Amino acid sequence: MPAVVIIGAQWGDEGKGKATDLLAEHIDYVVKFNGGNNAGHTVVIGDEKYALHLLPSGILTEGVVPVISNGVVIDLEVLFHEIEALNARGIDTSKLRVSANAHIITPYNVTVDKVSERFLGKRAIGTTGRGIGPTYADKINRVGIRIQDLFDESILRQKVEGALVSKNNLLTKVYNRAAIKTDDIVATLLSYAERVRPMVADTALELHQALEAGKTVLFEGGQATMLDVDHGTYPFVTSSNSTAGGASTGSGIGPGEFKTVIGIVKAYTTRVGAGPFPTELFDESGTYLRAAGFEFGTTTGRPRRCGWYDAPIARYSARINGVTDFVLTKLDVLTGLKEIPVCVAYEVDGKRFDEMPVSQTDFHHAKPIYETFPGWDEDITGARQFSDLPKNAQDYIIALEAMSGARISAIGVGPGRDAIIVRHDMLAGK
Repeated sequence: MPAVVIIGAQWGDEGKGKATDLLAEHIDYVVKFNGGNNAGHTVVIGDEKYALHLLPSGILTEGVVPVISNGVVIDLEVLFHEIEALNARGIDTSKLRVSANAHIITPYNVTVDKVSERFLGKRAIGTTGRGIGPTYADKINRVGIRIQDLFDESILRQKVEGALVSKNNLLTKVYNRAAIKTDDIVATLLSYAERVRPMVADTALELHQALEAGKTVLFEGGQATMLDVDHGTYPFVTSSNSTAGGASTGSGIGPGEFKTVIGIVKAYTTRVGAGPFPTELFDESGTYLRAAGFEFGTTTGRPRRCGWYDAPIARYSARINGVTDFVLTKLDVLTGLKEIPVCVAYEVDGKRFDEMPVSQTDFHHAKPIYETFPGWDEDITGARQFSDLPKNAQDYIIALEAMSGARISAIGVGPGRDAIIVRHDMLAGK
């Protein structure tokens, strides 16, 4: 069975957790390949709601092996907090695998993240302040701490000392903060060593062997396409590759294995943090979408910026990721609206752009060109077949599919795990 990738096709918070959990019933492994605890998945099972930040959402499905691979940056305190919280609710976490090559978010990475963001003032990026960016920077600068370093105190100490030379100069001389002591960092990190040791594995090898054995492996992207460090709305992006290409580098599985790429889109658009957002709403429509969709960050609690569906972004994501199937979430949030605008193109200085402008300046100044579709009043949360939807809802889906660059194979119609319409089997024949 080839590997399957799930990615966010907008700016995140599209419902990847729900989609992953839906598919997890049919798969053997779920792999988180990028990001850290700067994003969250909310999964609703029955009356229970689970908010996951670092762990793959497939961990909630019995029999599935969850994997945190090499492309992830790990805050060990957060990792064990999540594990303990799930264990307390009767969820088995014993199968979790953690890559020996994954980098660790150290306390000094968190400190640098927070103080540097404050220092930027009006030019702030909108970081979550959880040390994600500085940890990836350390990785690129080759001064990062990896999981495997926890098991050699001498190596760990040398690496921490080396990293703190520049960090302490920055903290004391630029940000007027106290220097961080090597002993404190080493002691904190070593306190997790024996707890994490049973989970640590050569995850790239294990995943390769699983695929060779015919197992189904699902790769779950954190963040989203428009937050990808290379292909997103730079510089208002995350610090990793959250596109389908990141699944290969972030896991050690060759790109030829990925035959199915599932893009998750909301029936409208949201964004958290700073950066351009052409369809953003500042009126009562935006307030309605935020309230009806409960658009507040799973990790940060920040209110999400809300706007109408953006078809050029969907097409861009389909192209960048090689999307084979879209999962459209939160269609039920649009119930009750008389008209539903959809952005079909942009206008920049009197010129029409049918595709996303390559220029950051152009995209920043882009004004949406809308096509309006009639809404519906019927409650759709009980719909389980496409034919159960009101005609206007069906027409809306068909129109989005025609302009989004890939087929819409599943539609979320409510918060529950089973509140979804499957139009096409996304795993069939792959």
